[in-house]
Amino acid sequence: MQRVELLSPAGNFHALKGAIKAGADAVYLGGALYGARAYADNFTQDEICAGIHLAHVFGKKIYLTVNTLVKEKELDGLYPFLLPLYEAGLDGVIVQDLGAVRFIREHFPDLALHASTQMTLTGSLGAALMKEEGISRIVPARELSLEEMKKIKADTGVEIEAFIHGAMCYCYSGQCLFSSLLGGRSGNRGRCAQPCRLPYKMEDKGQCYPLSMRDMCTIDLLPELIDAGIDSFKIEGRMKKPAYAAGVTAIYRKYIDLYYRDKEHFRVSQKDRELLHALYLRSQTGDGYYHRHNGKEMITLHSPSYSETDAALLSELEKTYIEGELCHHASAEVFLAPGQAARFVLKTEKLKVVCEGDMVQKAEKQPLTKEKIKEQMKKSANTHVKITALHVNTEGDVFLPVRSLNELRRKTIAALEEEIICENGLAYPKRKAMTPKENHCAVPSRAEGTYSFPKVLHALVHTLGQLQAACKAHVARIYLDYSLLGEESLALVQSSRKTCTEMRQEFYLATPYIVRKKDRTYLGKIEEALLTGAYDGVLIRNLESFSFFLCREHSVKMVIDAGLYIWNRESLKFWEGRAEECCLPLECNIHEWRELTKAFPDRNIQLSAVVYGRLPMMITANCIQKTMDSCRRTPGFILLKDRYGKQFPVYRDCSCCYNVLYNSVPLSLHKAFLEKHFPAKFVRLDFTTEESGETLQIIHYFSDIFETYREPAYKEYTTGHYKRGVE
Repeated sequence: MQRVELLSPAGNFHALKGAIKAGADAVYLGGALYGARAYADNFTQDEICAGIHLAHVFGKKIYLTVNTLVKEKELDGLYPFLLPLYEAGLDGVIVQDLGAVRFIREHFPDLALHASTQMTLTGSLGAALMKEEGISRIVPARELSLEEMKKIKADTGVEIEAFIHGAMCYCYSGQCLFSSLLGGRSGNRGRCAQPCRLPYKMEDKGQCYPLSMRDMCTIDLLPELIDAGIDSFKIEGRMKKPAYAAGVTAIYRKYIDLYYRDKEHFRVSQKDRELLHALYLRSQTGDGYYHRHNGKEMITLHSPSYSETDAALLSELEKTYIEGELCHHASAEVFLAPGQAARFVLKTEKLKVVCEGDMVQKAEKQPLTKEKIKEQMKKSANTHVKITALHVNTEGDVFLPVRSLNELRRKTIAALEEEIICENGLAYPKRKAMTPKENHCAVPSRAEGTYSFPKVLHALVHTLGQLQAACKAHVARIYLDYSLLGEESLALVQSSRKTCTEMRQEFYLATPYIVRKKDRTYLGKIEEALLTGAYDGVLIRNLESFSFFLCREHSVKMVIDAGLYIWNRESLKFWEGRAEECCLPLECNIHEWRELTKAFPDRNIQLSAVVYGRLPMMITANCIQKTMDSCRRTPGFILLKDRYGKQFPVYRDCSCCYNVLYNSVPLSLHKAFLEKHFPAKFVRLDFTTEESGETLQIIHYFSDIFETYREPAYKEYTTGHYKRGVE
């Protein structure tokens, strides 16, 4: 039976050392770039290389976080960033961006790829797709139950890495734009400002913290999680102090080992439970989503603040794990005889290495004393070997320059460390990176910024009234939310096609935002609707849905929504040949959109852009209605009000059981049409709370400004990231 890996966080080198000393099997950390914790200390390239060597000497692995979305201008920088780490033996990278997956797989073929929880993988279909792309391990969405995780592993054989301790996001990771749209600090770029930890009101309820998840603590669930076959237990906390990482690691190490040693008597002591709670956990904790879909008991309704941490406890942990030594002990012998090469021998309990140095000379004036030889040969600073005993063997009066002694010592210690790494099974064969080819697409085939195609208007609707308005306005393509699958909407679709003879409207069905195993029935209903011939294609919102329709016997036209991010040419290439159209990312600005189209101008895929609508800022498994009141089991909107009186509509999707929290004001890029060089051919209006008349008015407004610009009737709106983008 393969033992589960204990994976600990490290925000700096002290935390790395502490986690290893405390018993971590692997450590994940971030560099100065591409990591989803921009405000952690993070590591320089040299520190990561040193950390890899340290970890391997002690039989541990290092995984690097490359788990942000990568802009086009940053993509090529991945190569020089990863090259020295790859050559140093980096064990794996944790990746969110599909373009980064493709880039790393091509240029660093021997580097293990792990799918970040930011990729929002929720089922076997998406996991299998990522396995085909070279992913060997996935970190599923934290919202999945233990049974769902077991199902993914059974169906695909891919390794499963699951969180067991630490802070929890309220939103499905990778689907949160809350911090980004309100303050410009994107969670997809490691800069989340955590607006979910702020107070809000729901209608007539008092102010509280309905979006603040309790921290996870699963120490009592360890036997069940191990038996489920999870491959790696992940502790959250790269932003926290080294003592936290070490202390939490030590306790989980203790009980994982206890289970394997004597599972019949597995029991967690109250003292250790209290110790975990004393280490930077919020005042209320839970065991996450392993055995529940949502619930009030998962939320810190009254205070999201951390409990006070005992200073004496932190000091004790620092002395034990951070300040203490971390090295292998070895005995040594040195042999010096005139006319022979100097020899140095190092021995541990299992290993022995012998190295030769320069030729020893017969001393003419000042022979080397044994004390001087010992002084030089016992030095081991900046290594992971401590020489505990040293025997000096000399024949007569000998002389050797001190620099030669030092070189022999360094050479032998390095050889011993390499032998230890080999013994640990972490000595990788020499890796060869694939040199990047020149990006021939960097020079566009047409003049920069010239897009001669006319704009085509599309609309996304959530209600029958909105659908009626879009049909009446003869919008070229209408996306119907999957909740509209029914006889009334089908009748409207068929009627519109009969009455519109000159311009045939297209009708696409939009998948749920989140699809889990229990929700596949709705994908089946969409497929059945497509087979009737009434609908033309599907708007894809997640990898699970994409994989489902990709595997159908009949071809399905697919459009990729903005939540499946295309920030660079490689992510766009991922979809080329698989989908007919991709929606430009909501967090990139106009200049970044243009950089993307310039980098890949001759693509065989169309681009679209959302130019109007309340943007979805959170997709959540937890339900605000259920938290603040009770489960209604009927879909609909509620309003969430912040400290400043802004009201955010929250849609209860009771079919797939999730909430969608929308922005308080709609996006409106009407002024963008004053510019000649808008990079998308298709522009989309997304309707959520609008009534039928308002929907029709907005459609007519956008249809008219293609020809003659005027100001909209609505006064409150945002231009999102069209100008500012995110860092």
